Amino acid sequence: MLSQIEARILGCDPIMHLDDHEIESAISVLKGSGWVRLVHPSHGRSVTRFRHVADEKLTLEPDSAAVIALLLLRGPQTVAELRSRTERLHPFESLDEVERILRTLAERELVRLLDRLPGQKEPRWQQLLAEERESTVVTRPALAVPSAVVGSMADRIEQMEARIARLETALAELL
Repeated sequence: MLSQIEARILGCDPIMHLDDHEIESAISVLKGSGWVRLVHPSHGRSVTRFRHVADEKLTLEPDSAAVIALLLLRGPQTVAELRSRTERLHPFESLDEVERILRTLAERELVRLLDRLPGQKEPRWQQLLAEERESTVVTRPALAVPSAVVGSMADRIEQMEARIARLETALAELL
């Protein structure tokens, strides 16, 4: 639906560090694609401002725009998360109302329902406007291998056995 650069710009993290030329380039691309409009300075203001018009371009009502905005900003979320987090953008009366909006957006191919992953209580919804960053799967941190552990396999085994012996001694002292 969006070009790669538009998707990259719209789907970026909320906290970013950009140079002026990167911002100007992004605004230029978004303006050329109709996602942003120029707001001329008025009433003594000397700074040119820009206004996003994604809701107009996609013909979204305020409730749908709130849901899409949160999905773009925070990534895949449950219906309950969307209801609580959109409170300031658009207050939803119930989870059913949020679900109805999501189903309507899904019919327009703007969002999709993801399969529930192991350990998750509820399935999550994902926006389809911008490419999602790879999901951050919580994994065990890798064990740091000391730089001294080099050489042949026999050397490594010997070092590991010595390390295990030290750990067993330390553990015995604790008990």
